Order: sequence, then C-alpha cells, then structure tokens
Amino acid sequence: MAKSRMTPETLLPAMAAHVLEHGIAGVSLRPLAKAAGTSDRMLIYHFGNRQGVIDALLDYLAGLYEAGLEAALPSEPAPNRKETLRRILEITATPQLAPFMRLWWEVVAASAAGDATFRKSASSTMGLLLGWLEAHMPEGDPDPAGGARLLLTLIEGSQMLDAVGRSDIAEAALVAFEG
Repeated sequence: MAKSRMTPETLLPAMAAHVLEHGIAGVSLRPLAKAAGTSDRMLIYHFGNRQGVIDALLDYLAGLYEAGLEAALPSEPAPNRKETLRRILEITATPQLAPFMRLWWEVVAASAAGDATFRKSASSTMGLLLGWLEAHMPEGDPDPAGGARLLLTLIEGSQMLDAVGRSDIAEAALVAFEG
C-alpha cells in the first residue's frame, strides 16, 4: 500500500487484527505500525499521538464488536430485560467474540492499574456500549436508560466472573435476577 493512500480508515483494520491476535497490554506504536505496513511516525501523523492511536483503535474495535453483536442478535427484540440479558451473555460467550473479550479485560486491567490512556478509552467504550444497550432494550421498557445501566452492570459482572473461572457465581445471581 502506498503511503499516499494511507488514511486512518485504511490503517485501523490491520492494527485491530494485530491487537485481537497479540493483545494490547504494553503495546507500543512500532508493532502497530508494522502490522499496518507503515511507520510509527506515520501513525503519529494520522492520529496525533499514542493516545490518539489507542482511542481510534479501541473505538474501531468497539464498532466491530457492536457489528458482531448486531449480526448475532435475533431480528425481533427481546420481550423483557431478562431475555435481553440472556441473549447478550450467550452471544458474548461465542468463539467469534472471544478475542474481543480477552482484549477488553486487558484494557480494564490497564485502566485499573492507572494507565490514563486506557482509562480514557475504556470510559469512552463503556459509553458506546451503554448507548448500544439502551437502543436494544425491550419495546415498552419503562426505563430504558436505567434498565441499560442495570443490564450493563450484570453483563460486565457476569463476564468478569466467567473470566476468572467463577461462572457459578454469575449463574446463581442470574437465577436470582430472573426469580
């Protein structure tokens, strides 16, 4: 690919594939640039700085994740919050979305460790996911914004418990939520 044709939109897919395969913890610009077939200086040119690269990359990956969720969701809306939650947890546990989940936990861990770059991006990503979830609340939900916040908390908690090998806790909590 000629440098003159490189744009953020053409660089992001290769960088996204790289981090989905190799992770993002401790990533520097050089491996991302190499994956995209360019130099770290060109990444700075296109994205401004490392924060800009990470922000754009995580936004791009959030879009891919959202597209994966959209493609996997049944076309008819869920009848209630419980079914919405069940559908999303089933979809996010599929092998197709597993690389996104591994990447998400890396971002969360870096954010929890105080990495300002990842904290800013993780916060933005959570905002995007919350908006997506609110738009997918059941028709007639009495409080879509509040329901989306509740379900996002249950989804993230369930996924975290599953990631650490304690899906039994999440399953018991979901039964209590359903009851």
